[in-house]
Amino acid sequence: MLMKDGPETLAPAAAASTPGTLHRSLSLWNSLTIGFATVSPVAGLYAIIGVQTVVTGGGWFAALALCLVMQMLVATVYAELSSQIPIAGGAYKWARQLGGATTGTYAGAIYVTSTIAMLTTTAYTGGVWLAIFFGSGGGTGVSLVIWGAVFMLVCTVLNLVHVSVFKFLISLGVYAEIVGSFGVALLLFFFFRQHGLSELFAHLGTGTAPSQTAAFLAALAISGWAFIGFDACSTIAEETHEPKRMVPRAIFLSLCMVGSVVLFNSAALTLSFNRDTLRQTSAASDPVTPVIVDNFGAWAETPFLAIIMIAFLACGSSMLQYTSRIVFSMAREGSLPAVLSRVTAAGAPHNAVLFTVLLATLGLFFGLNDEAVATVLAFGTGGLYAMFAMTTGVGLYTRLTGRWDPSLGELKLGAWGLLINTAAFLWSVFEFVNIAWPRPYAVSPDAPWWQLWAVPLVLGSILVLTTLHVIVGKNEAPVHPEKTEPS
Repeated sequence: MLMKDGPETLAPAAAASTPGTLHRSLSLWNSLTIGFATVSPVAGLYAIIGVQTVVTGGGWFAALALCLVMQMLVATVYAELSSQIPIAGGAYKWARQLGGATTGTYAGAIYVTSTIAMLTTTAYTGGVWLAIFFGSGGGTGVSLVIWGAVFMLVCTVLNLVHVSVFKFLISLGVYAEIVGSFGVALLLFFFFRQHGLSELFAHLGTGTAPSQTAAFLAALAISGWAFIGFDACSTIAEETHEPKRMVPRAIFLSLCMVGSVVLFNSAALTLSFNRDTLRQTSAASDPVTPVIVDNFGAWAETPFLAIIMIAFLACGSSMLQYTSRIVFSMAREGSLPAVLSRVTAAGAPHNAVLFTVLLATLGLFFGLNDEAVATVLAFGTGGLYAMFAMTTGVGLYTRLTGRWDPSLGELKLGAWGLLINTAAFLWSVFEFVNIAWPRPYAVSPDAPWWQLWAVPLVLGSILVLTTLHVIVGKNEAPVHPEKTEPS
């Protein structure tokens, strides 16, 4: 049984020209590639590989693999929910329909702020690679913020042009990741290894972390960044053909594909790298290209950088689409200004896209402080794991209380569904706490207290503001009846 505003009231075949209704223009392949590009093996792995080695000393491969396995459980819950409630906004909408309007308000606040933080981080790191590609690497502060803004501008254009151009770029990004980065990893693994396989599990606890246990927990926290974004498939469900069947498949396949590539690439790079090279990396440096050039020759630098650049642009563009659909869904429910729920004649929410770009670009100014970049990254990751915990928690509670009957969906897991949902919830809570835990050795020994506690401080502030909004909203009589579904 679902709440009265459940998915059975949704008209999937609604006309694309209806105000506030998105156009179904995405196939299973399109949904899969968007999910793949949003998680992005290149963007995920290259953003953490240096930090992992500096903090842990090495031996973080096991933590990466464990994080993937546990995230597959979370993805299973998302697939189960999307097979029954395929609508724009994904987890935000599920929280609202299963837990009520107040629960949805909190979910929306957490979801949209954390995905915007993630988009800001992607734009900043993408800007770093854009600068390197055009020969302007090594900059800091203002120059990297400008490059990040240029990267964001390109992603914005790709979201505003015809959907066929967007789909082409996303597909090209996936091909670039698989053929380029995975192909390079294959060559490195079979022909340019410097270490034996034992190197994957060696040196744990020899970095800045004070012990092996601390190093492993930190490795789990850092690995969390590499396996987020698969939920993008659920936020674009309203634009996908046969979403109850296609979206769950896209969620599973995108995370499986990304996970396989990330694990293999991390192994190949670790076995081909000089560990001292990784220890000298930072958020604004490129530890990968020198290894490629050393092994393949100077001719490989430009095509390799082009592959990475295409992959980052695909990641940033799909992440912008993913976040803007959450904004669109919240606006359609009345949680954000109604103007953000308007769509073009082609069924695209351009206002939501521009609003998302504005907030994410403002976030780039944190890049003027190198330490603040790490804080934005930590909040983006921590916020999404808070959302994973909330989604799996709402699913578990409503499953146990009978408010949600998973057997009504296309994906039927039977008794396994409850076990998977429970494990996914416990993992999400653990990983959120693990990411939010203050670690001076992972940031800086002299980091200010507010930076160490950035995740709980920012998330707490968002929850306080949301609570005030809920209280004020309850004291005001609604002018119009709530619209819960596209009509």
